[in-house]
Amino acid sequence: METTMPVINEKDFAHLHAGEVDFRAVEVAASKMFRQEYATRPDVVHAEDMPIEHSPDGLIKHLVHRNMNTKECCIEAYMQFLKAGEKSGKHRHMWEEVVFVLEGSGYDLHWDLDFDCKEEFEWSWKTEPKKFAWERGDFIYIPPFTEHQHFNDGEGEARFIVISNRIVKDMGFNWFDQLENAPGY
Repeated sequence: METTMPVINEKDFAHLHAGEVDFRAVEVAASKMFRQEYATRPDVVHAEDMPIEHSPDGLIKHLVHRNMNTKECCIEAYMQFLKAGEKSGKHRHMWEEVVFVLEGSGYDLHWDLDFDCKEEFEWSWKTEPKKFAWERGDFIYIPPFTEHQHFNDGEGEARFIVISNRIVKDMGFNWFDQLENAPGY
């Protein structure tokens, strides 16, 4: 016996659903609560209120971070400290990064990404890194998902500010791989 599916007209088809929800009402209430809480956040973060972290990348001081509850909701920034002869950890992440050198001199190694997306995403990295020398006042750009590591080859401490866009993380690309820890971590 042959069964036939009933013919559904466009209007009836448009009204098919999986049950009622209150997504929008919840979003409106959450937005109101966020704005009330946001108004209490500080406009200025004083140096003594910025936490230090002994991280897999080395010693960093968080200037702006989502866990600090500042009014800044788009970027994260930290100051990294490298003693003479020291290197950071090696890592890669899906967001781009900019670095401004405050003090010292050294170099970065960057292993660029090779990828192919014909049938599926295939990721690999160059085996030979590019070397970029830097010193006080220089600006360094690190492309998304580039493996990178900082080296202080100067005689004194190197300090630099690292800034990244955390929106990329919130879009579902919070891909962060720690490939090598800083010495002493």
